[in-house]
Amino acid sequence: MSAVARGTTCALVLGIVLWSSGPAAWATITPGGGSGTNTQVSGDQKDGKVSATAGAVVYDRSNNGSGSSVGPVTSTTTWTPPACYYAPKYSPDQLEAHLTPIWGVDSTGYEWDATQRDRYVNGKPYKDFNKDKAGKGYWWDSYVTPGRAGDPGALDCTKEIFWVDTGDAPPADVPQAITPEILAQLAYNELRVPGTKVTLAPAGGTKVNLPTWAWLDGAEFKPVSVTASVPVLGISATTTATPYSLKIDPGTSDAVTYPASGVCEFRNGSIGEAYAKGKADATPPCGVKYLRSSGDGSYPLKATITWKIHWTGTGTAGGPLDDGTFGATQDVVVQEIQSVNR
Repeated sequence: MSAVARGTTCALVLGIVLWSSGPAAWATITPGGGSGTNTQVSGDQKDGKVSATAGAVVYDRSNNGSGSSVGPVTSTTTWTPPACYYAPKYSPDQLEAHLTPIWGVDSTGYEWDATQRDRYVNGKPYKDFNKDKAGKGYWWDSYVTPGRAGDPGALDCTKEIFWVDTGDAPPADVPQAITPEILAQLAYNELRVPGTKVTLAPAGGTKVNLPTWAWLDGAEFKPVSVTASVPVLGISATTTATPYSLKIDPGTSDAVTYPASGVCEFRNGSIGEAYAKGKADATPPCGVKYLRSSGDGSYPLKATITWKIHWTGTGTAGGPLDDGTFGATQDVVVQEIQSVNR
């Protein structure tokens, strides 16, 4: 493909993705053929299940985190889900309707147009868009992962559109071809987990040199999951995030954390222990002790949850994916303990 033609194609893809305020635009596949492509955003809610279609992938988010405070997990390493992937996109008739107008644009150049016609029409290697195989396979093309249109990796999928017979594996030289494992990685990108504002006690404000108990509402912190599937291929994967630990950063070096590492583990579905009257001088299982007043300001206490993430998929037991984190900062006012001198 010439630089002009490749640039035109990339611009069209990026334009479609940026136009969509929700999931990326997708081409409807009609098994057995069909005329034209249908670019749209699709989502529905039935029987409590929320799903959305992005590219050839359908996401079921009915078990995902919800509410105004949720956010995406961030990998604890440099790993990220793929920014682009290959999956079924066209029937034979749809590919013809997609490519023919492009070949009619003078800016793509005669040489490229002729090469394309040889590839898809003249039997080098495909003949007449594989119309004789209508209903027996799909033309695969690249998609950009939702939210990754500006990522340099979104331009890594440069392989020309290729055919895969129903039931056959995609070519081995296409590492980004959709599989249950790649579906799991795409589902990772869709996980949303609760915010991490912790409850601090005892009541009456945080005091210098007084242990402050910290805990989270266990009912809000439970496993969440997203299922990604490609219905036309009959494959799916479910990625699940389970809360594992809470790390407290007091926001100042003039503080002591409990435990000393600042990492509180989840136990019996909750983290930390709610403060009870009479425990003001006891050591909390999860908490902080400030050694200096915040004066007229406050300290930015940051609470970060680590989530263990694993997946299962069609024909495989799956396995672990990189841990993810999500945190939030809250202002803590620390006061001097007032005493009365007589």
